[in-house]
Amino acid sequence: MRLPTMAVIACLLALPLVAQNKGMAVDTVESTSFFSTALAREMPYEIVLPKGYSGSQERYPVLYLLHGWQGDETNFVSLTHLVEDASAYKLIVVTPRAGNSWYVNSATRAKDRYAEYVFQDLIADVNAHYRTIASPRGRAVAGISMGGYGAMLFSLRNPGAFGFAASVSGAFAGPSGIESMMPQLKPSTDEAFGPVGSTTRRQNDVDQLIGLANPEEQPYFFLECGASDPLLRSNRRVVEELSSRGFKYEYHELPGAHTWPFWNAALPRMLKVLSMQMHVEPASAPGVAEKPSTAVR
Repeated sequence: MRLPTMAVIACLLALPLVAQNKGMAVDTVESTSFFSTALAREMPYEIVLPKGYSGSQERYPVLYLLHGWQGDETNFVSLTHLVEDASAYKLIVVTPRAGNSWYVNSATRAKDRYAEYVFQDLIADVNAHYRTIASPRGRAVAGISMGGYGAMLFSLRNPGAFGFAASVSGAFAGPSGIESMMPQLKPSTDEAFGPVGSTTRRQNDVDQLIGLANPEEQPYFFLECGASDPLLRSNRRVVEELSSRGFKYEYHELPGAHTWPFWNAALPRMLKVLSMQMHVEPASAPGVAEKPSTAVR
C-alpha cells in the first residue's frame, strides 16, 4: 500500500538556506512511501516529476538524489531550488529518506540494510509506479556530504548500474576516520560500520573500492567541493585516485563551505553535466511517446 507522507536540518556543518521553489507548480512534487523488504518497514520518499508528466506517455531517466547526515527526504525540495532547476529537463528526481545510515547495510543492526533498501527496494518501487527508463542508461545517482559518499559507493559497488554518478562535498572518510575531524558523527559511523578495522569499514571504503574497480565499468563522475570545506582534503584525495586509475570524471573546487547555499549552487551545474552525459532532453524538446504498462502511473 502506498501512503502520502508529509528541516532546517544541519548536514554536518551546514547552514540553512531558505528556498521554497517559489512559482513552481506544486503538482510536480509528490510525497509517498512504500514498504521496504530490506528494512521491514514503511519508508518515505519525495519525487520531482518533469513538467507535463501527467499529460504524457513518455518514459524518463531518473536521478536518485541522496541527503546528508541528519537529513531527510524533504531537504532538497525545501532547502534548495531543486524543483526549479530540474524543471529544465525531462528528468525524474527521487529523494529518499535514509537517516544517518551512511547508505550501507549496518554492521551492528541486522535489520538496518540501507544499501539493499536504496539499490534494490527503492529503485524497484520507483520503476513499478512511475514511467521510468528502467535501465542503467536512464539511471543516475548523486548526493551531498554523506549522500555524496553514498552515491560514489553505490556506483563503485555496483558496476554498470548507473549512467552517471555525482558527489558534492562528499564525506568520503566516513568509514576511515572522519570521527577524528567531527566527533559528533561517531555514534552513526560506529553503528553503520562497526569498530575501526572492521570488515564493513573495509568493504565500504571509497579509496579501496576505486583501487579495485574497473574504470570501463563505471560511469562519468562529477565531483565538487568548497575550498573552505573541512572535507576538502579527502575530496582531493579521491580525485587524485580517480585520475591515477583513468576514470572519466570532472572536479570543481569553488569558493564555499559545507553549507546549503553551496549545495544549492552546485545543483544546476551537476544537472547540466548529467543531462549532457546521459543525453537527457531539455523540457522544451519534443519527445517520443512510449505507452506505459497498466501498472504505471
